[in-house]
Amino acid sequence: MGRVGELKVGSYAIIDGEPSQIVSIQKSKSGKHGSAKFRCSAISLFDGSKRSFVSPVDTTIHIPIVEKKSGQILSVSPTTVQLMDLESYEVFEVAIPGDEEIASKLEDGKEVEYWNIMGRYKIQRVKG
Repeated sequence: MGRVGELKVGSYAIIDGEPSQIVSIQKSKSGKHGSAKFRCSAISLFDGSKRSFVSPVDTTIHIPIVEKKSGQILSVSPTTVQLMDLESYEVFEVAIPGDEEIASKLEDGKEVEYWNIMGRYKIQRVKG
């Protein structure tokens, strides 16, 4: 949990139940009868959709924990990648990333950095 007023561009927050990265912030001054308002635009970390919200600066907001881990690609199918975590040796499926630059580099045996956010996985980059 964190305070809405402490968010910065580039930080993460859970907006409408979706982990998102903040891309723009506007703060308005407090008025005669209210607290300062905070307008925020963010992009979902998983599907790239835009999200926004307006709230008082002293409201609390959930901050997702982003675990950055390393994995090795075991196999690549048209829609998913089978990854093995390099610490726990756990094997699981991850959706192929929407970023074409990353998707084009996916090959069996390559090492990747993946993120675990709220039990969901995302391949962030191919190493080497």
